[in-house]
Amino acid sequence: MSPEVFDLLFDDARLERLRSLASSSRLAIDDGDISDTEILLTSWGAPRLDAALLDRMPRLRAVVHAAGSVQQLVSDDLWLRDIVVTSAADANAVPVAEYTFATIILSFKRAFVHMRSPSTVVEWRDLVGSARYGSVGRTVGVVGFSRIGRRVVRMLGQLDDIRVLVADPFVSPEAVTAAGAELMPLDEMLGQVDVLSLHAPALPETRNMIGAAELAALRDGATIINTARGWILDHEALLAECASGRLDAVLDVTEPDPLPTDAALRKLPNVALTPHIAGSMGTEARRLADSALDDVEALLHGGVPSQVITRLDMELSA
Repeated sequence: MSPEVFDLLFDDARLERLRSLASSSRLAIDDGDISDTEILLTSWGAPRLDAALLDRMPRLRAVVHAAGSVQQLVSDDLWLRDIVVTSAADANAVPVAEYTFATIILSFKRAFVHMRSPSTVVEWRDLVGSARYGSVGRTVGVVGFSRIGRRVVRMLGQLDDIRVLVADPFVSPEAVTAAGAELMPLDEMLGQVDVLSLHAPALPETRNMIGAAELAALRDGATIINTARGWILDHEALLAECASGRLDAVLDVTEPDPLPTDAALRKLPNVALTPHIAGSMGTEARRLADSALDDVEALLHGGVPSQVITRLDMELSA
């Protein structure tokens, strides 16, 4: 990982825990002798573990990733060597779900629209009777029953008179029902939701999965929230819908990410853009270190790490 990331993840207490578990070194991965490495602790800024790099670590038996997705880290060569890979994706899911939950609540009041238009004078009495405001009797659609999607569903269960729908072809109705939501196909869900929250992975099959047809199927006044990947949302189609005023959007991720400064979406008052801040930031990153250290401890003591990632997992998640 980059030195800045290491310092972010490992405060004094976590450094002490790391040292208590095993002999450890901070290595520049592109320089020096790393042949004794048995467990490689990685995070943001790590290079791809290709054959050339793996050949320099013949004793490597596990990669513990103190971050979420390992998509850019792993390679076919790594899987062929039967090296265990773990991820702190569960820990990273916490702040994303919290951000999404807060954004859903604020979207019920169109708070982001008013924040984006501070010079427009609007009085409460002009809005109180509008059907675009309020949370009671609303329906939220969650696309992707992922680690984050599941957390969002559970959090929404705290609200009064909220119906939650889930679209995900890889989960069972029983699992979704147990979380307090209803499973249904995406095309059936779209026309029923007031808020559509995206939690699908960035895979070839999910590129622009929410396109012109899907956006057109949404109710007038619906809000789209994307904390997953910009890849899964057709931005040109979204621009057309939001420019008309029919839909609102809150985008923490875009395609490209970030959008150019002159992008048309940036100019719309009903599109709020945040700079990929839903994931672990600042002190939240220490959760990633804790998760990684738990996995290191399990590996050293003959236990089973809690978050092992397999090659099959990579076909279904980011």
